Amino acid sequence: MRTVIATGDVIPARYVDVTIRDHGDDFLYPVAATKDFTSAADLTVINLEAPLIDDCAYHDSGLIFCGRPGFVAALQAAGVDVVTLENNHIANHGEEAVHETIQHLEAGGLHWADRDTPAIMEVRGLKFGFLAYNGVEQPLDRDLMVAQIKALRPKVDVLAVSVHWGQEYVRIPSAVPPVANDNPVEIAHLAVDAGADILIGNHPHWVQAVEIYKGKFIAYAHGNFIFDQMWSYETRVGALGKYTFYDDKLVGVEFIPTIIENYAQPRLLEGEERQAALDAMKSASDELAGGMEALP
Repeated sequence: MRTVIATGDVIPARYVDVTIRDHGDDFLYPVAATKDFTSAADLTVINLEAPLIDDCAYHDSGLIFCGRPGFVAALQAAGVDVVTLENNHIANHGEEAVHETIQHLEAGGLHWADRDTPAIMEVRGLKFGFLAYNGVEQPLDRDLMVAQIKALRPKVDVLAVSVHWGQEYVRIPSAVPPVANDNPVEIAHLAVDAGADILIGNHPHWVQAVEIYKGKFIAYAHGNFIFDQMWSYETRVGALGKYTFYDDKLVGVEFIPTIIENYAQPRLLEGEERQAALDAMKSASDELAGGMEALP
């Protein structure tokens, strides 16, 4: 048995960084309430949606994101093993900032993946491969994705594909031209057909539906994990996906809802709020499945 945890979007920028500064540069503050859970998995994977750069200036507004290298300590404390770097904000400060981010991650012992570089991690003899793609504010190269999945497939036992995709602030995955032209359902099915075992989706900032397609699991969006979107309940809620594999077979999926407090720190939801978040996921999943059945 081996467990993989995937989180919602991690964006150590804007008011997340402001809050870290307000706490005396306590970079562990964002993960303080969840690190015991996320670090208990065999592998933990996040999508980092901001570069980590030394000259990240104080910013409390806008859509040009950056975090500071000290945030690597938070990822280490949270037990993060793999960082995916495909999204519409990682290059906000240019390619040099992306390269600097990679240097900071590698110095901290973290693996990373993007559209050109897979990450391969071995857990007690079982090889997990991770690929990542972005279809927001740029086209997603379907042919490249299929080719790379097929190339990685024989090298690993479990192949996970992380994709940044779709329309924001909705429960059902959908395209939103011209920002995100690809329908996440089409991309997910294409990835599975090419050989992916599991799809890890993000970007919509809401927790979305899940689907089983040809026996493979698709989580279309895990919502926000570490971010400053305190302006609505839906953007504060995320879902930690805990995926349990028996050898190379996915045999268990559990979602643990979280909610962001104080612009920066998620905590685990409990009781009725926890159940309500899970019920919303199930309702969206049922709606998605109903739409599939209605297709000719």
